[in-house]
Amino acid sequence: MPKIRTNRGAAKRFAKTGSGRFKRRQSHKNHILTKKDKKRKRHLRGNMLVADVDQAGVQRMLPNL
Repeated sequence: MPKIRTNRGAAKRFAKTGSGRFKRRQSHKNHILTKKDKKRKRHLRGNMLVADVDQAGVQRMLPNL
């Protein structure tokens, strides 16, 4: 029986919370920031939780977390 492998790309992007949900970073905060206004960049700060419909897919990619 082969080992269950963790998707390494997903492991770098998601972290499990104490309640079992997954947290993630906001997108569009990496480059080309000069044309984005302060309010938009401010609202992209911080972490978000993965949506309920995507929770099962992330769990499948990270079976050992």
